[in-house]
Amino acid sequence: MSGTKANSASFVRDTMLSEQDPPITERGVVKWARENLFSGPLNTFLTIIGAVAIYIILKGLAPWLLHSVWNANSAAECREIIAAAYGEGAHGACWGVVRERWAQFLYGFYPSEHYWRVNLTFILLFVALAPILFANLPRKMLWFSVIYPAVALLLLWGGSVWVPVAALAGFALGWLAYRFALPVTGSLAATVAAVLVPIIWWLFFAGWFAGLAHGILPLGMEQVPSSKFGGFLLSLTIGVTGIAFSLPLGVVLALGRQSDMFLVKTLSVGFIEFIRGVPLITLLFTASLLLNYFLPPGTNFDIILRVIIMVTLFSAAYIAEVVRGGLAALPRGQYEAADALGLDYWKAQQLIIMPQALKISIPGIVSSFIGLFKDTTLVIFVGLLDPLKGITDAIRGSFEWKGIYWEPFLFPALIFFLICFGMSRYSMYLENKLKRDHR
Repeated sequence: MSGTKANSASFVRDTMLSEQDPPITERGVVKWARENLFSGPLNTFLTIIGAVAIYIILKGLAPWLLHSVWNANSAAECREIIAAAYGEGAHGACWGVVRERWAQFLYGFYPSEHYWRVNLTFILLFVALAPILFANLPRKMLWFSVIYPAVALLLLWGGSVWVPVAALAGFALGWLAYRFALPVTGSLAATVAAVLVPIIWWLFFAGWFAGLAHGILPLGMEQVPSSKFGGFLLSLTIGVTGIAFSLPLGVVLALGRQSDMFLVKTLSVGFIEFIRGVPLITLLFTASLLLNYFLPPGTNFDIILRVIIMVTLFSAAYIAEVVRGGLAALPRGQYEAADALGLDYWKAQQLIIMPQALKISIPGIVSSFIGLFKDTTLVIFVGLLDPLKGITDAIRGSFEWKGIYWEPFLFPALIFFLICFGMSRYSMYLENKLKRDHR
């Protein structure tokens, strides 16, 4: 018995085994490739096909990129440099056109002595957007966000300082009309007053006020006509303005489509379906050509303003449907909870319904914004020089850069990608921040 115990003791390990590296197939790049690229016959086949396609693309593209020329004043000089460095018949990218004409891509034909106005407007745009995009910043910064459109209008177009002041006065009058009408008439009538008062002011009194104030105290900046706008200055002006105004208008249209009032619902549905059924290019032609026939003789309605209005209305119709989808996704209990708390319609929308609907709608709203920004290139069809087609054709039409093709298109495409990718990443950040159901 004692011998058996002694022998069994030899099978009890009294020391720990030392750590060993996992097998080569279970770690590092090999494991990732086995799980993601070669996990089955179909995946392996697709991986091989993809690798062959990438090889073919790089085989043709790599020499063109590696033979790039940055310092050249013309296409002919580019070709001479490439031939001297890599031999006759060699091809390469001539990025000298970007180095020479980058200001035209960014500013269009805006006067160079006033570039500082565009740069300052762009910097102030980030200051105005910061408290809107990031909630941890001081809320007092929102006051600058409110007045920024007037500041941008003055800096970019110039003219009398009293024109943007008169425009801002319309919003102030609308807010006062809402505050005074709310205790007397109720929320619906107060909202109608807040909309009608600014419209009446802008149509009949704003011009008179601006002219009178400028006569008393002439303040302003040198005026720059809209014909000088182009490039990314034009795209950002139209895109940012359209995004800023189409979201609240889209929310109002979504609520109007779900309204119990027959007239409001009919008008909202009719507007949304009409806009969604008409191509944007048709609306831009309407803004450019047909709108003048319905205006009084001698009326000077700025072409960029007309385009902004049409782009805003077009985007608002699509955002309205996205927001309506978010409203439809909310369970009925949320509406019943608002009623149980004794909230009226607008309070319920502000505190309970709309925050949840907008949270659900974030991906669709941002997709609409990205589409709106890319659609700013369509303004070439109404005579405005967008950065992709208008400016590129103007550069390629010059004698120095005849024969250049891909480079002037790739540079704007890269800028568009960076801006749209930034909007997409912010959308993901906002979704993660607002996520409450952690699984």
